[in-house]
Amino acid sequence: MEIIEDRHSVSSTIIASQLPVGSWYEVIAEATIADAILDRLVHTSHRIELKGESLRKKL
Repeated sequence: MEIIEDRHSVSSTIIASQLPVGSWYEVIAEATIADAILDRLVHTSHRIELKGESLRKKL
């Protein structure tokens, strides 16, 4: 939270995740912190969501 707060509206932040944004509430245990982080990230973001099969080869 401190990192997001320090960078909010000051500089860019790149976040890569395998979890959809809707699942972040489940992963971030504290709902108040999840709200604060998502408010600062999601509303001013450019989101790129990849779809399709994984390019990793299954062995």
